Amino acid sequence: MMAFAGAMFASVPCARAQARVIELLADRDSRYKIPGQRTPEITVKAGEAVTLHVTARRGKTWNRDGSIHGFALLRAKDRTKVEGWNLLFQPGTQEFHLVAPSEPGEYIVVCTVICSEDHEGMNMKFIVLP
Repeated sequence: MMAFAGAMFASVPCARAQARVIELLADRDSRYKIPGQRTPEITVKAGEAVTLHVTARRGKTWNRDGSIHGFALLRAKDRTKVEGWNLLFQPGTQEFHLVAPSEPGEYIVVCTVICSEDHEGMNMKFIVLP
């Protein structure tokens, strides 16, 4: 126990949940890829801590800021963006520390950088379980 100006505090270890790491490749062929999956799909639990470990390979075009691919999470029911899930990828490897949406359901990931003529096909399913 510690005392400060008449107050007593107990030392309590800080418990922090380990984030689940999801490996993602944003490839030069304008496709998202996940190791071991033929058709990429991410499934998480509502409110789960997630580390998105991304390797991005340059497509045929990129943004002026150097972004080569994007990653926006949209609600499937109305295609509205999920706050905090609008990411821009630079060439190489990067990590994003995120929290899964609290609302269970089906979502869609779309690329937000016009990366090639095949850009429209750069999407995947994202499922949030209760």
